[in-house]
Amino acid sequence: MKTILRIALVLTIVGAINWGLIGFFRFDLVASLFGGQLAPISRVVYALVGLSGLACLTLLFMPIGDEAEETMGSGQRNFDYSTEFGEEEDFSRYRDKDDDRDKENKE
Repeated sequence: MKTILRIALVLTIVGAINWGLIGFFRFDLVASLFGGQLAPISRVVYALVGLSGLACLTLLFMPIGDEAEETMGSGQRNFDYSTEFGEEEDFSRYRDKDDDRDKENKE
């Protein structure tokens, strides 16, 4: 299934580039490569790009990133809100020393 989705994604990107060229430069790359918009091979390419766009709709509902492989079968997401800095240090031992110093300064 992954291979089919990758092929569909490539064809969708080709279609997006072609639409960008049409929009910005009025140049249809597929038609120019395959003999016009009504050429049978051009129509096949247009149809494949359209079907690929429909196949890529499933990508909207798939998990993204590292969680994708873990959660594909389970149906549940594992949210990890930890940071790269690790555990927070316990500063209470420093506070006790500061309190002792404040007492000495007041006396």
